[in-house]
Amino acid sequence: MAIDGETETSARTEVGADEDGCTCAVDEQRPDLDDSHRDLRDDEFWRHVPAYAELSAAEFHDHRFQSRNCITSARKLREVLQDRASAAFYADVEAGVKRSTMSLRLSPYLLSLINWDTPETDPIRTQFLPLASRFRPDHPELHFDSLNEQADSPVAGLTHRYRDRALFLALDTCPVYCRFCTRSYSVGLDTEGVEKVHFGATLERWEQAFSYIRQHPEIEDVVVSGGDMYNLKAEQVELLGRTLLDIDHIRRFRYATKGPAVMPQKLVSDDDWVEAVAGVAEEGRRRHKQVSLHTHFNHPAEITAITQQGLNRLLERGVIVRNQTVLQRGVNDNVAAMRGLILRLSYLNVQPYYVFVHDMVRGVEELRTTLQTAIELEKEVRGVTAGYNIPAFVLDTMGGGGKRHVHSYEHYDREQGIGVFTSPAVRPGQQFFYFDPVDELNAAQQARWADADERLTMIESARQAAAH
Repeated sequence: MAIDGETETSARTEVGADEDGCTCAVDEQRPDLDDSHRDLRDDEFWRHVPAYAELSAAEFHDHRFQSRNCITSARKLREVLQDRASAAFYADVEAGVKRSTMSLRLSPYLLSLINWDTPETDPIRTQFLPLASRFRPDHPELHFDSLNEQADSPVAGLTHRYRDRALFLALDTCPVYCRFCTRSYSVGLDTEGVEKVHFGATLERWEQAFSYIRQHPEIEDVVVSGGDMYNLKAEQVELLGRTLLDIDHIRRFRYATKGPAVMPQKLVSDDDWVEAVAGVAEEGRRRHKQVSLHTHFNHPAEITAITQQGLNRLLERGVIVRNQTVLQRGVNDNVAAMRGLILRLSYLNVQPYYVFVHDMVRGVEELRTTLQTAIELEKEVRGVTAGYNIPAFVLDTMGGGGKRHVHSYEHYDREQGIGVFTSPAVRPGQQFFYFDPVDELNAAQQARWADADERLTMIESARQAAAH
């Protein structure tokens, strides 16, 4: 039988069995069958940045150098990059930082991975360095702390929304600051536009959270987040972990950190910190409890050979690592980037767990996508690898309804950009909304969103449609 002018035999190069044992032919002509996800960058990529040009690999990949030399202002960015960026670019960043809800903190590692020939469109720059020229007006229905975390907090820094789970915000600082942070209401330094609600890493505050958890035996699962536990000292990591393990009804908990994506050197050169995480996980296994680490990669370019070296240290000690990605316009809202990220994470034995539709966060409207984008991406990537390594595409509903699968809406008006969800297990009988970015809608719909009365009419219409 001929296939595009060739015989069936010549078009097929290999016969094997799939994961279910089914014998099938592998088609060499399929363009998606490539192994580029295995090609981890292992060059001296930092040398194209003037301030780092003379650094050896040992110097650059020391976690202490990375932490001490983070970019924290537009002025410092100019000092480090010098003539690698234009005066117009520096001015754009400076104006963007002044308008941002998040303070600036960018590791030398991430800075060096940015393509400084085209920084305006670089996916890493997009996530961490704000450009005022790219800003879009916030959606008119946006609310600070849109996920309602503070209202669901019985004690400071502990959110208890789901019956058997709690979110423990151990601290309010991070190794770097992401522009799109959901907790911009608390994380990082105060900015010109935002006075933060701070959660310091104090034992007194931690004890209040531990006391609440002890008094609620329905809680079996705790997410230890922040801020970022990467910034905790080794002894704090161990204290926190062993305290949770000592609570009988806690069956599992997760350390949440973006650290491996933004400063993997810590996993290579901070032995005490790695030992603390691995030791708690090992003790958990002895007690038949699960301790895992959840990290946060958004683009395959963030994953290099030093990333693999660091993550391998956790793998060698039996630490389970999962990943949660945020879907962002201009970063990973295309099939090639999302597919590459999933395959590269899988190659490193990091389980792609969630892809979150971007939350409604102040000052980053140009990063949000439509709900339809997430729905289409989920369809495209399902099947590129084993099912347990395909992430669930979800959104965290405004107002505290919790996570819902992107396909599970009760009503979605793509023209008006309104999605309506329900959350029977978390808040039965209530409706929760997701609103597409206004600038992604046609001109007529943008005009309606600009009119307060029309806006209320559209939302009420969507509410009624979802109810029926």
